[in-house]
Amino acid sequence: MPRMLDVSDEVRAEIGDEEADRLLAGDNAPGSYDCTSCRTPGDSENEHTSTVLFIGDETAVLAFAHATCLPSQVVQVTEEQLQGAVRSISGDTVDLDPGKVVPEQAVLGVTSGLVLIAGELHPALVVEPTAPIVRPGTTAAGDDFLPLLIEQGFMPLSELTEVPPVQHGWSVLLAMGQLHAVLQPSSTGGQPVAWWQAHQPLQVTEGWRAAANKHQQVLMFAAPVGSIGRQPREDLLRDALDKAAGNGHLVGAALPLAGT
Repeated sequence: MPRMLDVSDEVRAEIGDEEADRLLAGDNAPGSYDCTSCRTPGDSENEHTSTVLFIGDETAVLAFAHATCLPSQVVQVTEEQLQGAVRSISGDTVDLDPGKVVPEQAVLGVTSGLVLIAGELHPALVVEPTAPIVRPGTTAAGDDFLPLLIEQGFMPLSELTEVPPVQHGWSVLLAMGQLHAVLQPSSTGGQPVAWWQAHQPLQVTEGWRAAANKHQQVLMFAAPVGSIGRQPREDLLRDALDKAAGNGHLVGAALPLAGT
């Protein structure tokens, strides 16, 4: 049965017309899948679905997402990310090159919202991976996402009663009123590098942008997979943050604003 798939021109160019046509015909695509962005179930027979191709140096992974979550696109990642830095998770993949395709990698989900602390609204980014993350080069099970951030200087938070300390060297890049990246210091001492980068610039609300310009910083909170989830309203997001903090599953920092 034909699928309601969107295969972008750049994805088609990478996988070839024959493979793209097979996907669209339903010969080599799943009916049901877990969205690579929000990790909730999807059904390519009944809802518009995007094909997202992750490409490393030698490895290709084709994943699927709700069209409302991500457009069909090619995402360049390092081979280290695919093979070791991020723990692979089970997912729907298409066999593009036997022996070289690995399960779908974890990606960082980023949600923007305003958080009330000490009677004042602050712009915030909430980061939650789609799967457990382990240290680069290790194969053991577990989740080292928060320990890795704590080693970078992020503070464990048991409650959200005050603004966390500034994380010097890190910053949030806004350009043309859109969110582009979270930057971290370069290991070689050069220009900052992207710790997280939007596949395409993310829109933020006028209130969020105004608060960012007022404070000249953005609060970043991070939690392990399953701690926050996708919350449709800011009050629900705050409730999830408070719960994660109370469970010892939240770290945070204030990141200076780069751009406007």
